[in-house]
Amino acid sequence: MPDQNFCYIADSAYCPYWRKSPQELQDRCRKLTDFLINQWNCDLIVVACNTATAAAIEALRSEYSIPFVWMEPAIKPALLHSKTGVVWVLATYGTFKWALYHRTLTQFQWNVKVIEQIWDGLVELVEQNKTESEEAKKLLTKYLIPMIESNVDHIVLWCTHYPFLIPMIKKILEEKKVWDEITIINPAPAVALQTQRVLEKLRQHNKEKDENEFYSTWDDQILENFVNSIVKKFPQNIQKIINIQNSKFKHLDI
Repeated sequence: MPDQNFCYIADSAYCPYWRKSPQELQDRCRKLTDFLINQWNCDLIVVACNTATAAAIEALRSEYSIPFVWMEPAIKPALLHSKTGVVWVLATYGTFKWALYHRTLTQFQWNVKVIEQIWDGLVELVEQNKTESEEAKKLLTKYLIPMIESNVDHIVLWCTHYPFLIPMIKKILEEKKVWDEITIINPAPAVALQTQRVLEKLRQHNKEKDENEFYSTWDDQILENFVNSIVKKFPQNIQKIINIQNSKFKHLDI
């Protein structure tokens, strides 16, 4: 969507979200939403967090007229396509309480064994841009070995931090010679496509600014380093859309 400007907020000061109560998350999401509407005049908001979606999306949709795109449980394709009958769902604590997740399980589980795993400690490593560190590899190896031994064939990354760990996950699974046998499900592409569909339906083409803006509620330099490290891995056409050289990184004190 090169005809769109983007404003991204990393609410790292409140990380990890799963340790907050639903009411705290609803109040926090209202503050972030108010900023995006009042200061940025945005056309659409993506709630790019499963825990925030679970806690706050119903309140946000009922209180604001702006359209929202949110995270959906990406477990359905794993349940439908599993051949070994073993699926692991990886998330933070709060998302496993989500009613929509359990309704999806009830509808599609059939003869598939679903194992829920909380990957404690990895969100913080992603926030600190340590996705390729030895610390990340050691912790991921500890979590992945039981999955490999369980004959898993689908791993659902049900946390928006976890896809940044895919390169390290691939490295570990290749070392164990099982990478070709396991499908990693990342919900982000589906969310991006839904965002595009909603904007096209609204016929919004809002290139009002010359740059994209990235905010962090903790340390904007860490965010800038992280974004730059990721963007370098993107295809040239996506790099052009993001245009880091013409973007602004700021601290957001809310």
